[in-house]
Amino acid sequence: MSDFNIQEFLDSKVVEYNQPNFIANDPICIPHLFTQKQDIEIMGFIASILAWGQRITIINKCKELIDRMGGNPYDFILNHQENDLKSLLGFKHRTFNDTDLLYFVEFFKYHYSRFGSLEDAFLIGQEKVLPNQISIEKSLNEFKQYFFSLPDFPLRTKKHVSSPAQRSTCKRLNMFLRWMVRQDDKGVDFGIWNRIAPSQLICPCDVHVERVARKFHLITLDKLNWKAAVELTDHLLLLDRDDPVKYDFALFSLGVEREM
Repeated sequence: MSDFNIQEFLDSKVVEYNQPNFIANDPICIPHLFTQKQDIEIMGFIASILAWGQRITIINKCKELIDRMGGNPYDFILNHQENDLKSLLGFKHRTFNDTDLLYFVEFFKYHYSRFGSLEDAFLIGQEKVLPNQISIEKSLNEFKQYFFSLPDFPLRTKKHVSSPAQRSTCKRLNMFLRWMVRQDDKGVDFGIWNRIAPSQLICPCDVHVERVARKFHLITLDKLNWKAAVELTDHLLLLDRDDPVKYDFALFSLGVEREM
């Protein structure tokens, strides 16, 4: 194994997994059901937040939610009347329930009545910063404060949106940002945001990614937290300074399929 080249190995796995046949069994298939930017953002965000448990269940619950919104999430959110919200009652995925969902809808209506894209919600305080100088740590901390800035938000809902300030890896939000920001011609990630550079993204980090990353000594810190996600990303930047998070495809898939 002395001649083993980690970059060549991981690059080969990125090529293997960063392709359209990856989409069908992954929550990213949900925003791929849409072409309008706001629908992609809304359902991409919700799919990422619901992304825990069996992937087929996550996908089915997201499709159920789309049906409850009449097939048009953005239009439903902007134009619903109070009575229309009854269609959302009873929705549940693990600990995420209709109380949480109704607040998500309220936030999205508030945000999209002021901005054309959800990207603005991740640029608070950094609106004039160059894309390659954006701090994702600041973005996620400010986003959580903004997301829960509406009056009388349900306290229970705060557990569904993490932040670096909580020392969380913020796996779901970093995954969502990967979907929105990464730009290539492979047809998996969308690349519909351009005010955050792919080089600034933090690698989504869960137990699958952690297990493989530790075998490659890409994570050395004891605890899986925000600092570990940053450490992992710093190591991946040595492999690709412009697009470190592309290796999420390799690390996650190797972990899930237990090839490592």
